Amino acid sequence: MIDRRLFTNFDWTLYGLVVLIAAIGVVNIYSASASYRLVGTPFFIKQIYWITAGLIMAVTVCIIDYHILEDLAYWIYGALLVLLLIVLFAGKTSMGATRWLHLGFFNIQPSEPMKIVIIAVFARFYSNRPVFKGIGIRDLGYPILLLGGPVFLIMKQPDLGTAILVLLMVFTMILYVGVRWTTFISVLLTALPMLFLGWHYFLREYQKNRILNFIDPERDPLGSGYHIIQSKIAVGSGGILGKGFLHGTQSHLRFLPEQHTDFAFSVFAEEWGFVGCLVILVLYLFLILWGLYIADKCNDRFGSLLAVGVTAMLFWHILINMGMVIGLFPVVGVPLPFFSYGGTSMVTSMIGVSILLNISMRRFMF
Repeated sequence: MIDRRLFTNFDWTLYGLVVLIAAIGVVNIYSASASYRLVGTPFFIKQIYWITAGLIMAVTVCIIDYHILEDLAYWIYGALLVLLLIVLFAGKTSMGATRWLHLGFFNIQPSEPMKIVIIAVFARFYSNRPVFKGIGIRDLGYPILLLGGPVFLIMKQPDLGTAILVLLMVFTMILYVGVRWTTFISVLLTALPMLFLGWHYFLREYQKNRILNFIDPERDPLGSGYHIIQSKIAVGSGGILGKGFLHGTQSHLRFLPEQHTDFAFSVFAEEWGFVGCLVILVLYLFLILWGLYIADKCNDRFGSLLAVGVTAMLFWHILINMGMVIGLFPVVGVPLPFFSYGGTSMVTSMIGVSILLNISMRRFMF
């Protein structure tokens, strides 16, 4: 029996924000791919399919109580960990990375659902362990084990962007729970030698080049530094009001790489300028603040931590992507939620929204 109060308390504000951002994204993808010579369904039509499926899924998932994640989190975590391990040996390789697993009728990228599941795992872990004086260094042993497995396997694919996102999401949740200053400083000091080891033993050559090009894009302007240079040209040439819809030269002359996926915001900035970018930034800001509002108003600790984790996932995606396209961060292949083209990214983001909707609706029922 479905409780009618769920639909009475449906969060139309959150739902409307997502629909509006996604709709602007579809228009932008249409412009970004207008110069492509495609055979088959255009990208913006495929994006509409993904958005529609995601929005329907978001409403449908709301019927299921989000507390079921508390019971199943560790089981799903274990299953995905096994899939991540299988990917390394039997995964599908594309463009030098092995991230996909073929499961008969469809392919799955286990690192994407792991973003949601790792949030649920840490929400359950800390909801059952009240912290009174802040997390101490000894309290981080088990959480590091939970986090280390997925991050290590994702980096081995290699997928540095997703690994960094998982680390940042969990780090945000731990800060929300509360950390002692001594613990915070100890972690920072420990991270320094880890960065040294990571640079020399874990990062691939192209990943090192991305970081070096972030520091000095002109060191290889026609090679690994090309993405950043062209993206900054596109964003800067938009000026205050932009060049107008379908009039962006960087995208329509095909100077801008990955212009409908990771660099979709560069296309938008060139065509709509500073004013258009400001509108998108305000919409995303409202989305993040609304997610934090849901976390604050939630009546149980697990739901509050879950909402913080999902909001952190969206926030770090937005910050890293926008920082990447304007040259503030290295290029790591992180899409802009609800805006960049891509079914996997859209599904993951929509699952996150469905969780926020679920928590928001049920805060009136406890």
